[in-house]
Amino acid sequence: MTLTQLTFSDDQAEAYDRVAEALAQAGIDLSGGPLRPMAEGKSQTLAVIGKAGSGKTLLLAKLHEALAEAGVDIVGGDYETRRKKDRRTLAILAPTNKAASVLRNRKVPATTIHRILYTPVYDPEYERIAEWLLGNGERPEIEGMTDTALDRAQAFYQQHASIPGALAAAGLRGSDFITGWKRREEPLDIGFVDESSMLDKRQFDDLQEIFPTLVLFGDPAQLAPVNQSGEMVFDTLPEPQRLTLSRVHRQTRDNPILDLAHALGDEGLTFDQFERMVEEAAARDDRVVMGQRVQADLMARSPVLVWRNATRIRLIHAFRAAYGAPPDALLPGEPLICDGIELPLKHRKKRIDLEARGLIKGAQVVWLGPGKRPGFSRLHVIGAEDPQLSAASIVKIEMPDEEEPFIPFAANMGAAFLHGAAVTIHKAQGSQWPEVQVFAPDLWAAARAGRVEAGQPLWKRLAYVAITRAEERLHWVVRNRLARPEGGLTTDDLKAKPTPLKLDGGSDAPRDGGSDGGAEGEGADTSPTAGFA
Repeated sequence: MTLTQLTFSDDQAEAYDRVAEALAQAGIDLSGGPLRPMAEGKSQTLAVIGKAGSGKTLLLAKLHEALAEAGVDIVGGDYETRRKKDRRTLAILAPTNKAASVLRNRKVPATTIHRILYTPVYDPEYERIAEWLLGNGERPEIEGMTDTALDRAQAFYQQHASIPGALAAAGLRGSDFITGWKRREEPLDIGFVDESSMLDKRQFDDLQEIFPTLVLFGDPAQLAPVNQSGEMVFDTLPEPQRLTLSRVHRQTRDNPILDLAHALGDEGLTFDQFERMVEEAAARDDRVVMGQRVQADLMARSPVLVWRNATRIRLIHAFRAAYGAPPDALLPGEPLICDGIELPLKHRKKRIDLEARGLIKGAQVVWLGPGKRPGFSRLHVIGAEDPQLSAASIVKIEMPDEEEPFIPFAANMGAAFLHGAAVTIHKAQGSQWPEVQVFAPDLWAAARAGRVEAGQPLWKRLAYVAITRAEERLHWVVRNRLARPEGGLTTDDLKAKPTPLKLDGGSDAPRDGGSDGGAEGEGADTSPTAGFA
């Protein structure tokens, strides 16, 4: 057994050693031996699975530290240096920007799967700056760039280790040094994937093609991707390749939110019994709140989690009414959810540009105001490393009892958005917020419906996912009511200059028309919101 016993529980230490053994077979000795070149033709996939609080993130972080100390280079999504024959690399991935940002907040340099599948193409002149910052070349002389600008870039990189950020500090825009994006052609080395319960089969196949050594970290109690019959990709792995963390790590003990989540594993637990447990937890610990109404103030940055689309739409309508939002426009500070990119196939490059900046399906966004051109919006992408941009937008505000959404902003083509004050629990997977409101009447309705998913009552899987989205405080809302906000919407917490996103040869307005795709929902029931006493 390794020295990880000093930090880990027994099952964590065993999982660490199993992964270390797999890495040793791939030529990386975490105990201090020299790195060996990557062997061609060999591949292996492992999964570390466990419920919330079992220590998956701690294990991932410690493995990252050990690999970095062993001399393995960390590959991000912003710039990749020219490949060296004996270089060993690690990429740490998550399905969404928000999930990646959760890891980055814990000092783990994560990026999205998309930023690894598609790599930026740098202008050769500015690529010389990147190689110099990485220590692979001499200090360059760039026409039009002063020594002071290069010093700023170097100082930024030494503090943040971000090539795009360093070039921005030198006074460049992304459109100056990134000329486009391309699908990755060559494989990488080692890949760690967090929130792997969100992966579909196609993503899993892509990752196995890119990474000869792939380690998945996932929660088997979460909701499986839509159209996968309740099965997660790590369920398909043979038993020896699945490492289970069954013990709640000591650092998570005495956490009432996790206690409630784990209580859902009791097969005999009914919804009424569980709600009494929530009430008892709220009476003894302020980290759990038995809410009589939804708090509009929290919805601006932390969406209410619901099961049914009808509930989601009604809560969004109530939120906008509470803030006095006009029926034909958005207010700065309103939250949005990216619903995909609506572009013809011939504009594949523009799609990649948008997705590379974080506008992938499910991304959380805050609307900052209109752009300089009709149909454009200034946006803040929650969790993105370079969060603010201006992009062509198709914003859809769904209305209760109406089939067609209201569209306050509509470019001919671009990024499509739904309102984000409330989201389905399915779409909340991979995200966490300091405070989370769970709309209990919807879970009560799911319990009464009697639906089962992967052998477990659906309401329990929904409740587990919703509860574990809360980092610090859980609000269990039992009434179909909305409390008025204490103040107006604001963007003061998102201070930064937006970066123009050029979509078409130097113009920030697209020239061709595109389709206006419909919205996609997760909830199965479209009936009015259930009453709940």
